[in-house]
Amino acid sequence: MLKKNDVIQTVIEGMTSEGSGVAHIDGMAVFVPHAAPGDVCELIIIKVTGSYAVGKMKSLIKAGAGRCEPDCPSCPKCGGCTFRHLTYAEECRIKLQRVNDAVKRIGGVEMEAEEFISSDSPDRYRNKAQIPFGSEKGQAVFGFYAERSHRIIPFSDCLLQPEIFGAIAQATANFLNDTPNDIYDEQSGKGRFRHLYIRRGFATGEIMVCAVVNGNGLVREDEFVRRIRAVSPEIKSIVINSNREKTNVILGGKCRTAWGSDTIRDMLCGVTFEISPLSFYQVNRAQAERLYRRAAEYACLDGSQVVFDIYCGTGTIGLTMASKAKELYGIEIVPDAVKNAIRNAEINGIANANFICSDAYEGAQKLKAEGITPDVVIVDPPRKGCSQETISLLDRIEPERLVYISCDPATLARDIARLTATGWQLEKFTAVDMFPRTANVETVALLTGKQVND
Repeated sequence: MLKKNDVIQTVIEGMTSEGSGVAHIDGMAVFVPHAAPGDVCELIIIKVTGSYAVGKMKSLIKAGAGRCEPDCPSCPKCGGCTFRHLTYAEECRIKLQRVNDAVKRIGGVEMEAEEFISSDSPDRYRNKAQIPFGSEKGQAVFGFYAERSHRIIPFSDCLLQPEIFGAIAQATANFLNDTPNDIYDEQSGKGRFRHLYIRRGFATGEIMVCAVVNGNGLVREDEFVRRIRAVSPEIKSIVINSNREKTNVILGGKCRTAWGSDTIRDMLCGVTFEISPLSFYQVNRAQAERLYRRAAEYACLDGSQVVFDIYCGTGTIGLTMASKAKELYGIEIVPDAVKNAIRNAEINGIANANFICSDAYEGAQKLKAEGITPDVVIVDPPRKGCSQETISLLDRIEPERLVYISCDPATLARDIARLTATGWQLEKFTAVDMFPRTANVETVALLTGKQVND
C-alpha cells in the first residue's frame, strides 16, 4: 500500500482534465502535477486517500516525447498555463482524446470528433485580463495568483496576453507607488485598489482599462487617467468599477467612466459588438470565429428557419447567424446581458432578432404559448451544462436540429446521454482549442430531433 513520503519510480500514462499526469502504482491512480505522458520519473507521495494518491516529481529520469522546456519564466509557479511544458501538438492530442473519451464513456456514443480545430497562434490570444495587485515592502506588485492560492506571482509579461497589457499594468503600479492609493487586503477588507481589468477589441484595436476599487474612485484619479492614456493611443476607455464587498468576486456591479467611451467595439464574424466592463465576450476572438462558423454549418440555415438561442448572453452566437435565419429569439436570464444583446442587434441593423429576459424553460414556454416554435435551437450553457428542465424543454419544443456548444466535455457528454435516451441522435461534433496552453477545451455538437429520425 502506498504511504505518504514513499519515493517511487514510475511512468506517466496519461493526463487528467485539469492537466495533471496520471500513473498507476499498486493498482491506485497517482496524480502528478506538471508531468507529461511518457515521462519516466521519481515521485515522492505527498497525499494518499482511499481511492487515489498525489505525487510530486522529485526527478525526471526520461522525458516523454511530448515534453518541452517552458518558454515562460513564471511557469509553473503561476499555474495559468497548464500545458506550457508540452509541445502544442501534444496538447492538442490530449485535448482531442479528452473530448472523444467523454463522448464514448459518459455519452455512450461510439463516435469521434470530425475535427480538432487548433489555434494558428497559441500565444497572445487573450483579449481580456484580470490582474490582481498586492503590496510587497511597501511597493505595488501585480501578477497572477499561484495555483490554488491568492499568493501573487509577479510577472512583467504574460505570453497569453498582448504585450501592451503588461505595460498598462506597470503604469498602474507606478501610479499606485507615487500616490496615496493603498492596496486592498483580502483578510482585513481594507485598502483601495483591488484589481486591474483590461479588455481589447482585436479587430478594432480599441482598449478599455478598468480599475476595480474598494470605494467610489481613486485618489488623484486625473493623474491615473493621464498616465494610462500615455501608454497607448489605442486606449479608448478608462473606467472605475466599485467593489466594496468582502469577496473574491473581482467586479462589482457599479461602473463609472473616468475618461473616454463607456464601451469599446470589436467585430466577430462580420458583426460589430459593443463591450462594456460587465459584458460577456469570448476571450479568444480568432478561435471564437472558427467555433461560431462551425456552429453555423451545423445549424444549416437557409433563411426559412426560426432559431432559438438559449443561454444567449449578449447575443454573440445568434447575431452572427441572424442573417441566415427567418427569425432569431434569444433567451437569457441576466438583465444586463439582454440589454447588451438588444443594443448589439441595433448597432448592426439586425431587425429579425428578439431577446427575452427569462430562464430557458419559462422563455421557451412563453414563446410556444404565442405559437412560436423553433426549427433550430442553439444552446451554450454554463460549465455545469443544461439543467434537466432544459433537457425536457427540448423534447417539448421539438426542433429539427440542436447545436450544443460546451466548455466542458464531461457535462456535454452527460447531456448527450440524456438526449439520446429520449430519441435524439448525435450526428457529429468538433473540438475547438479556444484556450491554448490551458486545460480548457470547447466542443460544438449537432444532434437531430426525434421527428427527423422517425
